[in-house]
Amino acid sequence: MEYTKQERILSIFFRALRGEELSVRRLADEYGTSAKSITRDINDIKAFFSDQRELAGNVELVYSHQRKCYYLSMEDFLSSRELFSLVEVLIGARAFSKMETLQLVGKLKRFTSAEDRTLLETLVRNEVRCFSEVKHDCESVQDNLWQLAHCIRERREISVEYYRMDRACVTHRLRPASVMFADHYFYLIGFLTQGDPEKPIYFRVDRIRHITVHRTGAAAQNTPSFDEGELRRRSLYMWPGRLQVIRFEFSGPSVQAVLDKLPTARILERTGGSYIVEAEVYGDGIRMWLLGQGRWVKVLEPAGFAAEMREEMEQTLKGYTVEDREEGNEGDAGIR
Repeated sequence: MEYTKQERILSIFFRALRGEELSVRRLADEYGTSAKSITRDINDIKAFFSDQRELAGNVELVYSHQRKCYYLSMEDFLSSRELFSLVEVLIGARAFSKMETLQLVGKLKRFTSAEDRTLLETLVRNEVRCFSEVKHDCESVQDNLWQLAHCIRERREISVEYYRMDRACVTHRLRPASVMFADHYFYLIGFLTQGDPEKPIYFRVDRIRHITVHRTGAAAQNTPSFDEGELRRRSLYMWPGRLQVIRFEFSGPSVQAVLDKLPTARILERTGGSYIVEAEVYGDGIRMWLLGQGRWVKVLEPAGFAAEMREEMEQTLKGYTVEDREEGNEGDAGIR
């Protein structure tokens, strides 16, 4: 294929954007021209970056004497170490399908140098190979998110076809207010047009099979104010419910892990290896977390919540037979 000078410059420019290292001699062979012509092309690109600082920012083509090639340096963009951190978060979050995740990882890798790209691929190879996606009911979480973002900005009422936890598919009409990410899933927070207009409802975005956008707009005065930051600080596992202040005794190995998990938590008292902790929380997610701490936690207040926790543990214990307990004790003795 023969290139004009303009086509050749654009081609070299986009190759640099993809993070490719540009060898003058190799480019001359590929484009069937002289090394002097390629050098002039690169100088034209460098001049463009220099003249268009306001547009291009701190971007420049830099020559590496060690590798004998040019590469694109973008000080205002993400460094390779920052990109690696993002890729790790992206893989660990499991928020998207495997195909979507691989596409995003591939695009992020393009912004590293060829050397760093090889290192990045080596570091994440096993994680990508063993990536296990969360089952989704929608065709694309990204498409749903983008459509919801537009509806929120334009204050559009929507109807969603939604799979509940029991797998029944229902339709809700609502005013979308916000989108949040927590514990592997994106959530849509909205207010139903029928029912309590002040009560936020949570929908997992990946369970939304279809979104219908209505011409009717949600007037500003009809959409209650909503603070995503406060919800995130006070909510565990995005379970809805009432706001309450709880107190519990914690005797586990790391009270710092409790403070990290519950942003509103504070230590009221310390006695020996036990701590009295108070936290302000929404919903039933806190119940699930506390039950998961086993004997390290004892709920103190409110009294009603403590009674509910006690009953929950008693019901759980009933699920184990005497034989199960004896086998567990024998196993413990064997380990000792």
